[in-house]
Amino acid sequence: MPAGTGRRGLPQGLPLCWLFCAFAVELCRAEASVREEKQSVSTSTLPCWLGEEFVVAEECTPCSSFQAKTIPECGSTGYVEKITCSSSKRNEFKSCRSALMEQHLFWKFEGAVVGVALVFACLVIIRQRQLDRKALEKVRKQIESI
Repeated sequence: MPAGTGRRGLPQGLPLCWLFCAFAVELCRAEASVREEKQSVSTSTLPCWLGEEFVVAEECTPCSSFQAKTIPECGSTGYVEKITCSSSKRNEFKSCRSALMEQHLFWKFEGAVVGVALVFACLVIIRQRQLDRKALEKVRKQIESI
C-alpha cells in the first residue's frame, strides 16, 4: 500500500487538536483560580455603592485633567459622579456614562454601518455587471455558432 493511502477521512492534525484541547483546559483552570481570588477579596476594599443604597450628590460630569490623574474612576469613561452612601455616609466617586458621550458613540456606529453598507452595495453592483457581461457574451457566442 503506497504512503498516504489507507484510512481516509481521519484528520492529519490530530496531535494539533490534542495540543489545542490541553491549552483550553489550562486556560480554564487559570480562569477559575482568578475567579476564586476575586471572590476572596475583602468587602472593605469594595466601593460602598456596590452593597449599599446611595444618593447622587453631583450629576455625571466630565473629569478635569486633575481629576483624571487623581481619581481612578475617571479612567474608564472620562466621566464621574459624586455619590453619598446612605448607611455609611461615605462620599465616593463613581464612574458614569454621559448621555452626550453615548450619543456620539451611537452616531459613530451608525456612520460605520452606513459606510460598510455602501461599500458592499458597490461591490454587489460591480459583481452584477460582471455577471451580466459574461451572460451576454455567452449568448452572443451561442448565436454566432448557429
